[in-house]
Amino acid sequence: MCLSLDSSLHFVQYLPSAPVGRADKWSIMTTPVPSDLKIAQAADVRPITEIADRIGIDRRHLIPFGHDKAKVHLDVLRDISNRPRGKYIDVTAITPTPLGEGKTTTVVGLVQGLGMLGHEAIATIRQPSLGPTFGIKGGAAGGGFSQIIPMEDFNLHLTGDNHAITAAHNLAAAAVEARWYHEAQSSDEQLERRGLERIAIDPYSIQWRRVADVNDRALRNIMVGMGGKPDGKPREAGFDITVASELMAILALVDGDDYASALANLRERVGSVVVGYSKQGDPVSLDDIEVAGAATVLMKDTLHPNLMQTLEGQAAFVHAGPFANIAPGNSSILADHVALHLGDYVVTESGFGADIGMEKFFDIKCRASGLVPDAVVLVATIRALKMHGGGPRVIPGRKLDPAYTKENLDLLEAGLPNLLAHIRNADLFGMPVVVAINAFSDDTPAEVELVRRAALEAGAVAAEVTTHWENGGAGAIDLAKAVVQACEEPASFEYLYPLDIPIRDKIEIIAKQVYGAADVKYDGLAERQIVQFEHHGWGGLPICVAKTHLSISQDPELKGAPTGHVVRVREVRASVGAGFIYPLLGTMRTMPGLGMTPAYMNVDVDEDGKVVGLF
Repeated sequence: MCLSLDSSLHFVQYLPSAPVGRADKWSIMTTPVPSDLKIAQAADVRPITEIADRIGIDRRHLIPFGHDKAKVHLDVLRDISNRPRGKYIDVTAITPTPLGEGKTTTVVGLVQGLGMLGHEAIATIRQPSLGPTFGIKGGAAGGGFSQIIPMEDFNLHLTGDNHAITAAHNLAAAAVEARWYHEAQSSDEQLERRGLERIAIDPYSIQWRRVADVNDRALRNIMVGMGGKPDGKPREAGFDITVASELMAILALVDGDDYASALANLRERVGSVVVGYSKQGDPVSLDDIEVAGAATVLMKDTLHPNLMQTLEGQAAFVHAGPFANIAPGNSSILADHVALHLGDYVVTESGFGADIGMEKFFDIKCRASGLVPDAVVLVATIRALKMHGGGPRVIPGRKLDPAYTKENLDLLEAGLPNLLAHIRNADLFGMPVVVAINAFSDDTPAEVELVRRAALEAGAVAAEVTTHWENGGAGAIDLAKAVVQACEEPASFEYLYPLDIPIRDKIEIIAKQVYGAADVKYDGLAERQIVQFEHHGWGGLPICVAKTHLSISQDPELKGAPTGHVVRVREVRASVGAGFIYPLLGTMRTMPGLGMTPAYMNVDVDEDGKVVGLF
């Protein structure tokens, strides 16, 4: 069956009778490769029941959303928990350019490549935020011939999990304001008649900001309660993006053996969220506000992972979406548990570079889940390494400088320390590393060989060129073979730090060993917060550093592998419900802004109701 794309692009031919993993599933008859959206819309999407049947999910556990996606009820874990566990692979990357270096595309390409080798491979990735989708990044379903489909559903509402979290978070924000307002208007006797006990929350200590799933810099800092006494007391507040919500981090870190146990864990974590402090200095939680139960009700269905598929018909779980630079940056533990009992290989992704998402994957997610990975795939591109070698600034939407499109071995070699630093970062955890050189058409054989040789000399167990964007699974077969072999390598996994040491010591271990810092300095506010958190018994939580993704350091302008710099901690926050402490470095923001030409300018519908322009 031939699916017409465009007369200038010729066509993509789909062979529906071909088994999953066959190299002839897609026949590329065109240069250049069509847009991601055109490829996705030309695909013959398999019924989600067929995907579920193949990996062994009983249909009674499917909660369908149309014919091509579904939630998988967590009680499936009761059926599959006795099955052997598959191999667990984390895909991370070097420090990216603002364009990204193809991490999600590599996850999908690797899963498709493993399928071509005859393995049952499953992807587990995050659901994207509408903010970046309509902002600077565009879609996040992968790209080219390595995508999750239906691509529009993936990038937009999917099954509504992000909206449910937005509603739960903002209900909690409204409840905090209401409790404070009514306490201010009522005597202790009046509160008692209503069955309430005075919390006496300090309004200036409230740290539970509202959220919206858009990029909107105007909402970063706002004033509330401006309408007079009936509307509350004026105070400074603000919005974060939904994926920065602690409730999103909680969804990613909830664990359980079935729906009931996961729901209980969710309820406990939501109740433990600290939103501010009383005038006596005691922490005030969502349980104290008596809104945790209602927030849990709004989130209860988000616990079931979302099942989709790759272009080549492998299963993909898409679940939870915390940002990596301001949150843990990994998909859910629950989806990983389900996938690991269904597949031979489960390939997940940690956000941004290995200094951020991978470190949090190991030190936060793996601690919470008890799962131990088998290998790390480190994605690198020639263009990013040239940037780290001193290449011209890379600006989204603008043509790349010739330094990135012509052979330049000296510039490339100068950027290799970034690659080597991230290999060392993975080695800190005792993990075998496979470097995936995500090839672009302008890369030359000499440039690729320089990167490959440097990676192997630095201790990577393999370094393979991969062309999955252009060729789908067929372009990732060498990478897949290397990953299979790496998963059989002996590993001595260990966390970077123990939990029973002071908060400052944990921060400094990360800063010095992962970021290459010489020292860590704390603003007065951060010092006071650390003392407060340890006083309240939260000192044993892991650390989730919020920092730029554009440098290993806290300064986005420091490229390569900077050393000897000083890390400045300006503020420290406690996500007690999610279970981590997060220091804010530099000028890290929790609500992005829009650029001059955001991606939404290209998005529309055609006369047939099809989405156009979504990357």
